[in-house]
Amino acid sequence: MAQLNFVVGDLAGNARRVVQAAQEAHAAGAQLLVTPELALCGYAAEDLLLRPAFLDGCDDALRAIARDTAGLSGLTVVVGHPARHWPTGGHVGGQTVGPVGGPVVSARSRTAPAAQVHNAASVLRHGEVLHTCAKQHLPNYQVFDEQRHFAPAQGTCVFELPAASGEVLRCGLLICEDAWFDGPALAARDAGAEVLVVINASPFHTGKGAEREATMRERVQATGLPLVYAHLVGGQDEIVFDGRSFALNADGSVAMRAESFKENMAFALVDKAQAAIKIVSNVAPEPSTESDLWQALVLGVRDYVNKNGFPEALLGLSGGIDSALVLAIAVDALGKDRVRTVMMPSPYTADISGIDARDMARRMGVRYSEIDIAPHFEAFKTSLAFDFAGLAEDTTEENLQARIRGTLLMALSNKHGGIVLTTGNKSEMATGYCTLYGDMAGGFAVIKDVLKTTVFKLAWWRNANDPFGTGVNPIPERIITRPPSAELRPDQTDQDSLPAYEVLDDIIQRCVENDESPALIVAAGHTQADVDKVMRLLRINEYKRRQAPVGVRVTHRGFGKDWRYPITNHYRG
Repeated sequence: MAQLNFVVGDLAGNARRVVQAAQEAHAAGAQLLVTPELALCGYAAEDLLLRPAFLDGCDDALRAIARDTAGLSGLTVVVGHPARHWPTGGHVGGQTVGPVGGPVVSARSRTAPAAQVHNAASVLRHGEVLHTCAKQHLPNYQVFDEQRHFAPAQGTCVFELPAASGEVLRCGLLICEDAWFDGPALAARDAGAEVLVVINASPFHTGKGAEREATMRERVQATGLPLVYAHLVGGQDEIVFDGRSFALNADGSVAMRAESFKENMAFALVDKAQAAIKIVSNVAPEPSTESDLWQALVLGVRDYVNKNGFPEALLGLSGGIDSALVLAIAVDALGKDRVRTVMMPSPYTADISGIDARDMARRMGVRYSEIDIAPHFEAFKTSLAFDFAGLAEDTTEENLQARIRGTLLMALSNKHGGIVLTTGNKSEMATGYCTLYGDMAGGFAVIKDVLKTTVFKLAWWRNANDPFGTGVNPIPERIITRPPSAELRPDQTDQDSLPAYEVLDDIIQRCVENDESPALIVAAGHTQADVDKVMRLLRINEYKRRQAPVGVRVTHRGFGKDWRYPITNHYRG
């Protein structure tokens, strides 16, 4: 199982990674190499899949893999890729399609009417495509939008894997969502499969790893067959894939589990006589929730910054817990030499905020500078004095400070080429406790799917753990224990405007993540006033969220691909 970090659209690079993995697998004596879902083009390629030239490039890359692995005697390679099914010829769904260049993978045989595009996988051996099968169940929920890009297929793919001993193992190939239903697995068993081979690109959210294993255990129990599960790892825009490939014995026990959030060549040995999978790799232990979250956030930042070619990241360091947490994540993701911080005190910034910001920057070893925004703030107020005459100061002046900071950070980004990491959390994004073109200004929102109560948990966890060996206890304790404040007016705290975070976050979680109605949330013990306030804030701030940068999705419903509410909306139910 090639648990690798593929890049969307890097067709030649992804093909090279598959070939390198095949060479490594062959050298280790493997007879079958399994790559993740859509490994060849990366997941999710989205509307690239609507471009004929992109599909042509995928066809060419599949040919290159077949050609470059032809000499690996005795090795079969399963490659996930998009495939076209032409009405005038070519088959998808377990049919034998012959050598590379045949109808299914041909880029040169286009005729009207247009081809259907399938989420497919091909079985390669000795330079030929032996089988191409395609996904039957296309997910169209949460972050998934596969019905926009793919057509569902039919048929069962069972292929024979010859062993050096002369025995043959019959493998039933399933693509991701198909393995979440009994039907395709049972059909594979009935067609003679002796082991289920599942390829996947299943986005991470908290608890998803255990959920996958439990669901695949249902397939094993329904079919009586052992199962191997090859999974993608890496960050792609707002989604993260955690790896954690695994194998289950016919009795449902875990025979192998690869480490999460890391590339891995995971090996499993099938003993046909016993219909069991013998352990070859270690079974990685179950990580804690906080460990999983931290690794997901780090990988999401690292891949977004690196895959998009940014030399460094920068952020405004306020002395508060959100920016402190983002700094710790950024350093774990990129290293201290690729992170720049700026403290931008205003007239309302407490002295201890500057002290704590400098302390944290010193602990993390990052570049640190200070820009006093008081002169800029006064200049803005002077410029606006005529139009503001007779009006009391309010959130307008608070937002001016945030927007000055956003402008300065974006100027540093332009000058040095780094990406600005924003520091707003999910609680703030839900309620609009953030400033458009101010603290929302930037390129990547690291913790936009992390509730404030979880921010505190992660801060304590990171101070007690050092997953990347930085050797530091990064976050000064006072930053964690101080009452949170935006420090945009005298003596301000977050709870001046919002319910207590324990209350707020539970309401947000129930509404945003679990789709509970206001009545159900009140019945769960919250006051009508708190629920009404949060529902109103959630509704009226949709326009802000629509303009926010993408960020790492770590829950089963974040503000991004799987949150699609209209801005203009009079529904109050």
